[in-house]
Amino acid sequence: MPCPFCNPAREDIVAANDLCYARYDIHPVSPGHLLVIPFRHVASYFDTTDEERMALARLIDDCRAKTERAHHPDGYNIGVNVGEVAGQNIMHVHIHFIPRYRGDAGEHGGGVRRVIPRKEGWRRASGSRRGMR
Repeated sequence: MPCPFCNPAREDIVAANDLCYARYDIHPVSPGHLLVIPFRHVASYFDTTDEERMALARLIDDCRAKTERAHHPDGYNIGVNVGEVAGQNIMHVHIHFIPRYRGDAGEHGGGVRRVIPRKEGWRRASGSRRGMR
């Protein structure tokens, strides 16, 4: 099966630079939800080059400017799923750029603590930092 992120159609590209491009997510979680994707087929964020990471970061900044003008969000979630167990369904790295709007996630908001269902009340157990020195 061909990769849906390789060889994007010109009309799907919202913004781009030499190494990556942005397109709207076909299953958006909010208005303005974009995917920022390297042109080169690479499965993991950790396998991108330093140049690709810088290009991705610059394009995220460009996307923010465009999104501010078009959608006026109150905040953002920016994230990468790496690996199937982390929710990566397409094995071509892509960064989710998700505008957030006041009230879109209930009274307690969203954020990284709600990425794993039933873990939002998680508290760090003693020893949880083991190996992170």
